[in-house]
Order: sequence, then C-alpha cells, then structure tokens
Amino acid sequence: MKLVFLLCLILPAATLDSHLSHTRDWHEVTVGRVGERTILGCRRAKEKGGFAVNWMFRSTNDKQWKLVLSATELKEFSGVASKNSMAMNDPDFQESKDFSLSFIPVEGDEGLYSCLVKRQQRKVKERVILLQLLTVTVIPSMPIPQTSTLQLMAEFEPNFALSQVTWISPGGLTLKSEMESGRTIAKLPWVDITDEGVYICNVISRAYSIDSLFKIAVDIAGLQFSQAALYQTPFIIICPALKGDYVYLYWQPPDTAGRNTMTRLFSYNRWRKANVSNMERVQLAGPPYNAEAGSFSFLLNPDLATGGLYMCEVFLDDKAYRWTTTLSVLKVVVKPAASRLNLYCLYSQRSQVYDVRWEHQNTSYKLEMFAVPGKVQISVPLPINPLTAGNYTCTLVLKNRQTVSATHTVALPPKEGASITTPTLPPFLYALLLLPLVAAAVGVLLWRQKHVSNRGIQRSLSVHSGETENVYENPEDIRQAAPPNSVYMDLKPRAEDVYKELER
Repeated sequence: MKLVFLLCLILPAATLDSHLSHTRDWHEVTVGRVGERTILGCRRAKEKGGFAVNWMFRSTNDKQWKLVLSATELKEFSGVASKNSMAMNDPDFQESKDFSLSFIPVEGDEGLYSCLVKRQQRKVKERVILLQLLTVTVIPSMPIPQTSTLQLMAEFEPNFALSQVTWISPGGLTLKSEMESGRTIAKLPWVDITDEGVYICNVISRAYSIDSLFKIAVDIAGLQFSQAALYQTPFIIICPALKGDYVYLYWQPPDTAGRNTMTRLFSYNRWRKANVSNMERVQLAGPPYNAEAGSFSFLLNPDLATGGLYMCEVFLDDKAYRWTTTLSVLKVVVKPAASRLNLYCLYSQRSQVYDVRWEHQNTSYKLEMFAVPGKVQISVPLPINPLTAGNYTCTLVLKNRQTVSATHTVALPPKEGASITTPTLPPFLYALLLLPLVAAAVGVLLWRQKHVSNRGIQRSLSVHSGETENVYENPEDIRQAAPPNSVYMDLKPRAEDVYKELER
C-alpha cells in the first residue's frame, strides 16, 4: 500500500511593518503542527558575556505572561509554563548566541512567545513571536477511493494573522481554493492514480515567518506494490486477480513523480482479440496467467529507463480495478581506468529507495563509497592483489525493506612467467581419436592397391593370350615370353609398400 505525502509550506510575506499597532503586538509569525517539533527563532550575535535569556508565554486570550525557560552563560532551567520537550535549540547556545526555543507543541500551545535577552540587568533585545498551530484535514477518510472527490482543508489557530492560503498540485498548478468558516478548502473531483504526489499548502502571513514543512500521509485506495528488480532479469507486473474483459497498462518513467507523465503502454481486449503495444520490453505474461481467458499480467525485461510507476487497469463489464507497482531497477557497471577499476551501482525510481551500498566478501575490507542520487561508486586500486580480489556485491534496500543484490567478481591476474598448460588425455582416448585417421588411411590404401592391380592385370592380359589362367603360376616364364615392348607388373604386395602408402 503506497503512501502519498502532502507538504504544507508556509512562506513569509514580502514586507513587514516595523511599527507594532494596537491590533498586533507580535514581530513575526511561526506556524507549527501538533506533535511535530517546532523552533521559535531568537538570535543575538554580538553578546559577549554576562547575558541572560528568558522565554515567556501568553495565550491570545490572556494578558498574563508566564515563564517558560530561562538560561544564562552557566546554566539553563525551566519555568512554570515549561513543557517536557522544551529546550534551547542549540545546546552550545553560550558560544553560538543562538537562543532559539525548540519544543513539540500540543493543543493549547498556540499564542505569543517572548524572547527577552538581558546583559547586566539591561534589556538588549526582545522579540515577540505569534505561534499558530496548523490542522490539515483530508476528506474522505483514508483510504481514499478512486474516482471520488479529494478535499484538502487547512485551518489555523489563531487565524487572524493570515492573508492568503493556496493549494498547489504535484504538477505545479494552483488549485481553486475557497474560504469556509475560517478554513481554506480545495477540491479535486474524480481522483485516480495520476493525481498522486506532493501537494503544497502555501500560506502567506502578515509578517515574516520561519519556513515550515508539514507532511500528511494519505492512503489512496487500490492495491499498490513497491518492488525492485535486476537489470535485464524478467519481472512480472501483476494485475488485479479477476477474470476481466480487457486490460490497460500505464507507465510513468522513473523519478518523474508529480509531472503527470503517465502514458498507456499496452491494451488488450480478449473479446475482440486485439492488442496494442507501445514498448518492446513488455508483453502479456504466460502461464500461470492466460490473457485469452481473462487472467492478465505483464512480463517486463527491465532496464534503468523502464523502472518507474506501472498501473494495471482491468475492466469487467463497466467497472475498473487498478493495481499499481512502483519499480526500482538495479544495474552494476564496470569501467577500468589507468590506475583503478571503477564499479558503479546504478538504480532508478529513487523516491522509494532507502539505502544502496557496496560490500566485499571480506567484511574486514572497508570500502570507500562515493554516492550521488541514482549512483554509488567504489574504486578498486590496480593491480589487483589478494586483499582486493573477490566478490563485490551491491545491495539496494527499499523503504519497505525489500532488497535486491548484484555481484561482480574481481579476479587476480595470472602470475608472470607462469606457463599455460593444456589438459592431458588418457592413452585410450588418444587411441580413440586416432581410429578415424587410421581407418581413412587404410581405405585410401586399399583403393589405390585395387586401382593399380586392375590396371596391371589388364596390361598383362593384353600381352598374353587366355592360355594363362594364373598370372602368379610362373613369373619367369612370363618374363621370358613377353614381347620387347610389353610391361611386366608384379602384383604381389610387399610389406614396405603398405607402410609407404600409410605414410601418404
């Protein structure tokens, strides 16, 4: 379930009337919120010793001041109106001359606070601050259903020091606001996932005020997931688990929250058997999902640029069901340099990342990390030695404590002069490897022997008549009886001739 944050930013007015009138007996306004630490500023840079500071409080309906906190160069003590959380904001106020008061207000703490600085019983500074307490109300009650009307209300107590209050959308647009019974109300009808983000409550007071930030967590209805994946590792974008008619997949690129940049990536209608895809890295997921039967999910092959916010919207009849997935992608990149090996851990969708860090397999080997949003770098000195070699693991931790890791191994270089050995084979394997060569050689020999024999026989018979039935009966008779121009061939093979042919 994803939380959306509202920021209420109180900005000072551009000018200040330096003369206090009978209708205003304060110098500046500070806005605080019940349960959140608030600081009331009071600084005196030129005091050099013998000083004392007293903080006093008076409610807007009371004329009597009460001591809250008193401090000197030597000690600090509480007054009758002090709270448990009250203290000097700077513990070293004796040296810094920062006499600001810090505390956590509760209901009823709104009113006037006086910072009185004395030196040798002489008043050197007095500053009166009006503390207003802010109440922000979000309607309807959480979780806020999609397609409903979101109402943002800001109310201050006391409210007589305000001149203007406006609400600003995540895209930077000023929402229409109206005053009703002392409250500033802004309405946003028909909200959906694209309305998520940070809304700013801009309050301009009638006097200078210290800028303050207030975060209001708002839960938007609809199941939402916060996930992490490795670069080019298949990832499933899950959709509402029902038998739907058609499905849309929307995507907002990483680290662009509040810019209203959500676009439709994919659509599929199982009744018309029609689909449209606008991203090569995403497709309908296979088993156990079956899009033709109305069971939808998507398969993504992620890279850094395809992280971000995905919304799967499944329609059944006239009703829409939405699940959203916020995805961070982790990638390790290695870049060698002249004297070092640089390892980069890159990640996207930074808003949901809690921590990213490198670790070596030897935990006693401390790594020096250089981090900027979206990247954490370490450098391994060259040449690699037994201490720096090994596995380097980058781990990304999301705010929901889900983790994902990628490991890169740095190996030792081969030693100088080391010979490269080839693996040896057993004798019987060598014999098996030689068998095809021997068989081929024998086949060639037999073919040549047959060819030569046939030619010799033909030439011998062409000289003699058919009376000779066996050319091997009496070779001497044949030699003596042969004509002068005839050729005699001894067809008896000799052992040395066989080996010569094998060598060929």
